[in-house]
Amino acid sequence: MGSSDTQRVQFRAPEDLVDRTDALATVLETDRTDVLTSALREYLREASHDDDIVQEIADAYYADEITFDQLTGLVGHEAAANFRVLKTQLDDAFVDATADELSE
Repeated sequence: MGSSDTQRVQFRAPEDLVDRTDALATVLETDRTDVLTSALREYLREASHDDDIVQEIADAYYADEITFDQLTGLVGHEAAANFRVLKTQLDDAFVDATADELSE
């Protein structure tokens, strides 16, 4: 379903959430990691279709807080390409406005 490269991630979670995760893993005859990975994948997929979250992602890209590759991973290639074009236009408008202010 994705890259075979994995990275170990450690985090704290409420005990009841871990218990529910383990119970579901037992029911599905899998392990905690598979349940958490599936849940995270689904969350990221849903987030990429939430307009408010997508706007926050775009804002982070415009502010150079995330890279184009990270943007693409979050919203897909087509949306990322559109945001890159808009960022270029915004950057150009900022440069033009700054040049106008300096020439006054």
